[in-house]
Amino acid sequence: MPWRETLEPARMERVAVIAPQDRLRPVLLTLASRGCVEPELLSVSVTEAEDVLLRVQARGPRQPTAPLLSREAPDLAALERAGDAATLAGEMEIKKVDASMIREGSIAALAGWAPSSEIEQLAQVLAPEGAAVVRLMPPHGVQPPTLLRGSSASDAFQPLVNTYGTVPYADLNPSILAGIAYVLMFGMMFGDAGHGSLLLVLGCVAAWAPQGRLAFLRRFRWATPFLIGAGLVSMGFGFAFGEAFGPTGLVPTLWMRPLDHATTLLAVSVAIGAVILAISYTLGAVNRFREGGVARSLVALSGIAGAALYLGLAVVGAGWYWHRTSLVISGIALAILALALSFVGLFAEAGGRASGGLEAGVELFDGLLRLGTNTVSFARLAAFGLTHAALSTLVWTGTADLWNRGGVLNIVVAILVFVLGNALTFALEALVAGVQALRLEYYEIFSRVFTTEGREFHPWHIQVRQ
Repeated sequence: MPWRETLEPARMERVAVIAPQDRLRPVLLTLASRGCVEPELLSVSVTEAEDVLLRVQARGPRQPTAPLLSREAPDLAALERAGDAATLAGEMEIKKVDASMIREGSIAALAGWAPSSEIEQLAQVLAPEGAAVVRLMPPHGVQPPTLLRGSSASDAFQPLVNTYGTVPYADLNPSILAGIAYVLMFGMMFGDAGHGSLLLVLGCVAAWAPQGRLAFLRRFRWATPFLIGAGLVSMGFGFAFGEAFGPTGLVPTLWMRPLDHATTLLAVSVAIGAVILAISYTLGAVNRFREGGVARSLVALSGIAGAALYLGLAVVGAGWYWHRTSLVISGIALAILALALSFVGLFAEAGGRASGGLEAGVELFDGLLRLGTNTVSFARLAAFGLTHAALSTLVWTGTADLWNRGGVLNIVVAILVFVLGNALTFALEALVAGVQALRLEYYEIFSRVFTTEGREFHPWHIQVRQ
C-alpha cells in the first residue's frame, strides 16, 4: 500500500443492497460473512428471539456470546431446548437487519456504507443470488464512517490517536506524527541512557516474550512501539545530557548537563514546542481544507488564519530579538490580517448579529491567549527533564557519599540506595513523563488537528456455520 494512502481514511460510499425477498437469507448470510457493509439499522426490536436468548442465558453464568448464523432459518424453540445461545444471538442479529430493510413488492433493499474498494467484488458475489449493489448519493450533512488503512508504522501509534477520538472521515490521520512527537517529548523529559535502556529492554521483552514466566508480558505487546521508541530517544538525550543512572560518568556529555544550563534547556524546549505547533497548524489547515474547502481553511483559527497569526507573532518576536524594525512591522501586519480573517470565521460560525460579534470577539481573544500559553506549555519538557536529573543526582550523590566512607555496611547501604533510588526515580518519572507527553499531545497538538470527531466504521460481520 502506498504510504500516502495510510494518511487518510478509506473512501466510503453509501450503497443499497437490493435483493428478491425470497432470497433474502442467503443474501444476508453473504453480507454477514464478508463483513464489508455497515447497514443502517432502524430502531426495531426482535422480541421473540431476544426473549428466547435471555431465557437460555439465564440458565447459567451470563457471558458474552459470539453470534453464529445457520444456513437455514432455525426453529427458535429447538434452539432454546438445545441451549444454543450462539445461534440464537446470530438469529437475533439477522432479524434486526431484516426488519430494517425497505420492501416494495417482491424486492427488499438495505441501505448502508461500504468501502469503495469492496463494492465491485461484493456485487459479483451477490449476483448469483439475484441481488445487486447500487451506489447512492450520501445524505447532505451526514459524515461517512471512518475506516483507517494503516501501515505497520501508523498502526503502531494508532492507539495514541484513538484514545483521543475517531479520526473524522475528511481528515488526515496524524498517527505517525503523533507517535514521533510523543516519543520525542517523553525522551526529553526522561533523558537518561540507563533508564532509557531499561525501557528498551522492556519493549523488546514485551515484543518477543518467550513462553514461561514472561509470557504474561505478551498482553502488553501493543505498547512495544512506545516502549522501544521512548527508550531509544531517552538514551539519546541521556548521552546528550551525560546521564546514565544519574551523573555517574558512564557516558560522555555530548551537549550539556541539564542542571548547569537550565535556562538554555527551557528555551530549547519552547523552541521544540513551537516547531511542533507549527506542524500541527499545517496539518490543521490541510484538514480544514478537506472538510470545507479553501474558505473554511482560510478563516479557521485551527487553519490558515491561525497558522498566519502564529507565524506573524513569531516574526515579531524574531524582529524584536534581532532588532529588525522591518521584521516587527511585517509580523504585526501579518498578525492583524490573520486576526481579521479569524474574526470573520468566528463571526460566521456564531450566526452573525451583535451577539455573534461579541461571541467571536471573546473566542478570538481566547485563541490569541492560548497561542502564548500553549507555546510556553512546552517548557514542561525542560522542567520535568530537570526534575529527573535532580532526582538522579540526589540518588547518585547519596550513593557516592556512602561508598566513599568505606566499610562493608556503608557499601551495602550504598548499593541499596542506588538500586532502590533508581527504581523509584524510574517509576515516578516514567509515569510523569508519560502523562505529560500525553497531555501535550491532546491539548496542544490534537486540539488544532481536529475540530470534530468521526464515527468508526462498524461492518456487519458474523460467522456463518459451515
